[in-house]
Amino acid sequence: MEKQTAGRDKLGDLAPQFAQLNDDVLFGEVWSREDQLSLRDRSIITISALMAQGLYPQVKAHLELGKKHGLKKAEVIEMVTQLAFYCGWAKAWSVFPLVEEIYQEE
Repeated sequence: MEKQTAGRDKLGDLAPQFAQLNDDVLFGEVWSREDQLSLRDRSIITISALMAQGLYPQVKAHLELGKKHGLKKAEVIEMVTQLAFYCGWAKAWSVFPLVEEIYQEE
């Protein structure tokens, strides 16, 4: 797994402790336990949780990460379609343009 630096890159000056926890604990320790759960599966879980909360900038970031972790466009479309019934129809409408943007070449 590639070392995560998004916390330090985006919030290192403003909130260095938060950035350190994001990069070193969340991604460095939790996400790195691939023997427990694959990166692909962690992406599915994370995208679902973020969509349920309507946190679209984070959904976009994790769709990009999910793509790197092997999630295919068709799989993400199926995820969002199913989640629409559990999370809200309007949320699915908000996520589909993000999917289209990130997977535009597929």
